[in-house]
Amino acid sequence: MTRLHDLSLVDQARALRDGSLDPGALAAHYLNRIERFADLGAFAEVTGAAALERASTLAAAAPAGALWGVPSAEKDLVARAGVPTRYGSRARADVIPRTSDALAEAMDAAGAVSLGKTSTSEFGLTGFTEPLIHAPARDPWRTEAGAGGSSGGAAVAVAAGLLPAAVGSDGGGSIRIPSATVGVVGLKPSRGRLPLGSGFDSPDGLSVTGPIARTVEDAGFLLDALVGLAPFRYATAAPGGGPFVDAARRPAEALRIGATTVSPWDDDENIVLDPAARRAFDTAAAWLSDAGHGVAEADWHPVGYPELFRVLWRASAARIPLTDADMELVEPLTAWLVAEGRALPAPDLLGGLTEARAFERRTISDFSHVDAVLTPALAQSPRPVGWYAGHDPERTFAMQVEYAPYSSFVNVAGLPALTLPVEMDATGHPVSVQLIGRPGGEATLLSLGAELEARRGPLPHPPVWDV
Repeated sequence: MTRLHDLSLVDQARALRDGSLDPGALAAHYLNRIERFADLGAFAEVTGAAALERASTLAAAAPAGALWGVPSAEKDLVARAGVPTRYGSRARADVIPRTSDALAEAMDAAGAVSLGKTSTSEFGLTGFTEPLIHAPARDPWRTEAGAGGSSGGAAVAVAAGLLPAAVGSDGGGSIRIPSATVGVVGLKPSRGRLPLGSGFDSPDGLSVTGPIARTVEDAGFLLDALVGLAPFRYATAAPGGGPFVDAARRPAEALRIGATTVSPWDDDENIVLDPAARRAFDTAAAWLSDAGHGVAEADWHPVGYPELFRVLWRASAARIPLTDADMELVEPLTAWLVAEGRALPAPDLLGGLTEARAFERRTISDFSHVDAVLTPALAQSPRPVGWYAGHDPERTFAMQVEYAPYSSFVNVAGLPALTLPVEMDATGHPVSVQLIGRPGGEATLLSLGAELEARRGPLPHPPVWDV
């Protein structure tokens, strides 16, 4: 028997609009699952009563908006009026904003039904979601392992059937790392693709908003909805002008694919590619070749990246508005990052930003002879909860790089990237790969991702799915 959470996002949206599915029944179904599987740490706050009231109001009116009646949630970095917004931090434990951020308002205008806040690392600063303010986000396949971050709660919610899809943010891999960790689809759009969370909102240009979904088609559907949330203000128009969900439904023309396991951290950190990650990478390359694409090793030798990214990482923390009293409450890693960022001399900061733009130009040039680049998604298998605890900040940073060395450079280059699972490892855990596109090349990634997904066939769900 098909259960409501078995339906894809696309199928749910269609059923809601044609009246065969009631917004209140769908919201209640997911709220029940969220309550039953609260120990996964997917949610930092659940707003059940408000969600059911919202669903009832929608049901009494004609469908309007791309996400009409669809259950959603905000990452706990997005303010919603009247709802605790803690930013994963004890320094914000009692904050209840009076106004909503633009993304929350836009999702409402699109007809979505917010069920609450998905968990994140403190201020979204790390690639793992284990904040001290609440329980860690856990991999639903292997609950002793963490879910990655910083959109860890959103990825867990999608993987465990607690949401049909979710919106995350990605400033160094924060959509793709948790999505790859728990075996769902994560899409980081190009810088400037979206009107909200464009990447133009900060001096470093790193963080963008994007979809987390169970299927490539669902990711395309949600990307279309996100692009339409506000007047489009930027220059990265979709190739061919077609909707992204349509790109996920048609095979790609014969393309040139560069394949590489090189990361920009290889000469600086101890990057060791797990055999399962290597097998998934080789499998995806073979499948793309079988589909008629030209797959060849990418001749890529990045230089100078670690130094510039360390500057950007520290600088991003310096922008967090923390008082001296707040600094007593934040986690040690956050306190160190903020102090380091605030102490950065102006020439060092400007130099880092200049080097970042030079790296962007070099990377786009290096990849210009191909239509997409294939890399592993992660270098290691999911890390146990607590893996990063108890180390000095520099070592914690290095451990995150060792886990996900293929993520942050995509943000610096402003490129789109898609992660999706391609096979199961020997322990029965999904293993993902990453596809990186040209500027504005999300449609190409969705087409290629859908081809890999079709060749792979259905994967099993984590155990909680059928409970």
